[in-house]
Amino acid sequence: MQKRNLGTLEVSALGYGCMGLDGSYNAPVPRPEAIGLIRAAFDRGVTLFDTAEAYGPFSNEQLLGEAVKPFRDQVQIATKFGFGINPDGSRYGLDSRPEHIREVVDASLLRLRVDTIDLLYQHRVDPAVPIEDVAGTIKQLVDAGKVQHYGLSEASATTIRRAHTVHPVAAVQSEYSLWTRDVEHNGVLDACEALGIGFVPWSPLGAGFLTGAIDAATPIDASDFRAMSPRFTTEARASNMALVDLIKAVARRKNTTPAQIALAWLMAQRPWIVPIPGTTKLHRLEENLGAADVELTAGNLHEIDEGVSRISVEGARLPEAVLAMTDKD
Repeated sequence: MQKRNLGTLEVSALGYGCMGLDGSYNAPVPRPEAIGLIRAAFDRGVTLFDTAEAYGPFSNEQLLGEAVKPFRDQVQIATKFGFGINPDGSRYGLDSRPEHIREVVDASLLRLRVDTIDLLYQHRVDPAVPIEDVAGTIKQLVDAGKVQHYGLSEASATTIRRAHTVHPVAAVQSEYSLWTRDVEHNGVLDACEALGIGFVPWSPLGAGFLTGAIDAATPIDASDFRAMSPRFTTEARASNMALVDLIKAVARRKNTTPAQIALAWLMAQRPWIVPIPGTTKLHRLEENLGAADVELTAGNLHEIDEGVSRISVEGARLPEAVLAMTDKD
């Protein structure tokens, strides 16, 4: 697989998001199968693996650490801090106090079985802690060899610029896909381009909706986080099928799949964009990675953008309480 750069960190052009392996959508994947899936991704060229202390919580980092141990030096591990998580897994909001960041990093290193974290994101910006203090703490961790590169998740353009003046930001991670394009309009992509920062779209397939595998009749279990999403109500899904129909039409003409079109579209936006689709199935993994070989012409991109401009996506991208934690200018 081709490589791309997140700042000065070289990674595979497509990464793998590990969150879903712990049951964020459906039941957790049995550990041997989850380890096998991560190793299958590596065998197929993936080197960027994304996790967080909050996934599980804690167990996702342990899973990833075990899975990549045989080839740790050949991959880049990205994890995150920023939530207040008690030892029993209960939460108490956001917490990016410097002393807490250091505690989280030490715990993550143990769970991941590594000496250094390749890319450490602030999971959500903590309004109670100046971003300069956060970036300064990361700088100290870099100097100590515990962290290699600094990232931000769901941060505003202003916060990105402020953080970057204290310590270089390698990557910004935010939701971005054909039905969530906020970063095109709120200055985040512009800030990344101006500062030489890479961008990592999470949920690049719209939590599975853009693959065409979900419609208004698809049952969603109450334990699935999509059950709480305004964009996944039955009515919203019925309305939003217009976008899926557009993607399917392009996919048919390209002799590819809707998932591959959605990922290829993202990769075509900037050469420093690295999507991290997640999946719990090997055939979906192979399908997703096939997007790296899909070439969208200028005509294809124009058709997609023209079509999307005529479609009004129904429903907020996340529940209100989650959106409230998104940093805004």
